Amino acid sequence: MASSIEIMESNLTTAKKQEAKVEFKAELEDKASFRDDGDYPSGEFEFKKPGAWKSFVVKLRLLTAYPCQRVRTGSVLNIKLRGKISDQVKGRFSSGLYLPQICENLIKAAYDPRIAGVYLHIETLKCGWAKTEEIRRHILDFRKSGKFIVGYAPVWHEKEYYIGCACEELYAPPSAYFSLYGLTAQASFIGGVFEKVGVEPQVERIGKYKSMGDRLTRKNISEENREVLTTVLDNIYGNWINIVCQSKGKKKEEIECFINEGVYQVEKLKEDGWITDIKYDDEVTSMLKKKLGIAEKKKLPVVAYKKYSRVSKGSLGLTGGKDRIAVIRASGSISRVGGSFFEPSSGIIAEKFIKKIRKVRESKKYKAVIIRIDSPGGDVLASDSMWREIKLLAESKPVIASMVDVAASGGYYMAMAAQTIVSENLTLTGSIGVVTAKFNFGKLHERIGFNKEIISKGQFAELYAADRPFRSDEEKLFAESAQNMYKRFRDKAASSRSMSVDKMEEIAQGRVWTGNDAASRGLVDAIGGFSRAVAIAKHKANIPQHKKVTLVEVSKQSLSLPQILFRMLSSATGLDTSLNQLQDGLTSCDGVQARMDGIMFQGSEGSSLADPIFNLLNDYLNFV
Repeated sequence: MASSIEIMESNLTTAKKQEAKVEFKAELEDKASFRDDGDYPSGEFEFKKPGAWKSFVVKLRLLTAYPCQRVRTGSVLNIKLRGKISDQVKGRFSSGLYLPQICENLIKAAYDPRIAGVYLHIETLKCGWAKTEEIRRHILDFRKSGKFIVGYAPVWHEKEYYIGCACEELYAPPSAYFSLYGLTAQASFIGGVFEKVGVEPQVERIGKYKSMGDRLTRKNISEENREVLTTVLDNIYGNWINIVCQSKGKKKEEIECFINEGVYQVEKLKEDGWITDIKYDDEVTSMLKKKLGIAEKKKLPVVAYKKYSRVSKGSLGLTGGKDRIAVIRASGSISRVGGSFFEPSSGIIAEKFIKKIRKVRESKKYKAVIIRIDSPGGDVLASDSMWREIKLLAESKPVIASMVDVAASGGYYMAMAAQTIVSENLTLTGSIGVVTAKFNFGKLHERIGFNKEIISKGQFAELYAADRPFRSDEEKLFAESAQNMYKRFRDKAASSRSMSVDKMEEIAQGRVWTGNDAASRGLVDAIGGFSRAVAIAKHKANIPQHKKVTLVEVSKQSLSLPQILFRMLSSATGLDTSLNQLQDGLTSCDGVQARMDGIMFQGSEGSSLADPIFNLLNDYLNFV
């Protein structure tokens, strides 16, 4: 009797595995990550099983590897995806998850003879859909090696499931926190708050869709902003539905019905095939032991993500060729100059970025350049200065702009100087427009009894006076200055994309587009991730696709010992979080901004962190 039950269980397991392989094959064939974009190569990953000689050389290298790079044979790579994921490669002492490192670890694990499979822990992520797409793509690429990848998700929503359903198997505990109730887009407005406290924001925005100024002046959403958010949300939701349909072999109607049903029982997830089974972490670990033929009493050989990151690609025979491609990463808000020695700015600092660009331009060892952009924009002057340097670089060698979660406004300004622009299908881009503002604190100053007298020379010397509104001539000058800056931005975009100014005006006006929509309108050349950018860079540099190249990270950050100690102290006292929130959330007041609004696209997990502007306003009111 016992043996017949074992046979039945074995048959069920085999059937599930065959079904999973069919679904996996169908998903690879239907993969929406790469599409036909004319003559551009796809850059799709092809797993090539190493020959006998190469396998021997790799094993020899691994035997003589440094102790920190040694991994027990038959180990399972444990990756915990949780929290913020950055595209910027940080220094050795930095904490957190980095997209390039996650992707590289999965590629290394696919070829590493010591790694039997991957155990992926998935919890709430703080990143955009483009990074999610890149991770998902690398999971599917890893599966081509034939090794297993098992997911475990105790806390998850739509974005986490988007990654989890790419795994061969997905498990959740009985008390899992999950919600698949749909997606939302939010836009916050503090015009009413400013009105109550006596602050008048005087905003000049160019482009009817440029909603950055709306949050300061309005109390509700404009029709133009609603149109943009609705379109973007439709694209994200539609893509999520399509990918889940391909992954789980379900019809669109089934997926939508499940979402609208408001399911909260984990048992229902298993019943409807959304997860493989309901198991605790220790049960999944026991299952992996059984899969690898390890006795229950023995420990599962596991190598942590951070330790595995120290394993060099060279030890696995994954080193590149003689031809080099420079990779320059640009993440965060754009500003002209950096911060102090002990608290350097975390965004894109134009003066530092330009130094890197010039260094690469003057070097003869790079055949091409990839600029990875993950930025909502910022200072117009800084954006324009970087555009100029990228343009000069593109005159000497092929330059490919590779967009991550967002490359909008000032971020797009940088990208349009490249010869080819690659974006993910859900990258937020475009937003070709400008916004500038001054705050009139006159009423607030009157309420609290504050007074300031100004003595000036020159008709417009008091243009930015903070205790009164604009005069009519000042308002005209303010508007014309912003309009002039917008025309420069729009006309450069038209020239860079080989469009007429009139056609560019139709798709500019500060409107945000997803990658696919941007590509259909000529703002983007190809859809794909970093691997596709590399393939296109090789193509432009006349390097055969089968030939290996060495990717050189030019923008890797490193901190001095005093800076490391200061950051440890500031994190311990809570200063680090406050500084970063203010830095990311506030715009500079001394220049025109090419910046996308802080749109929040959420799943059904609830509210995000409080807006730094509200925190600052609260602190200010408490002070006065």
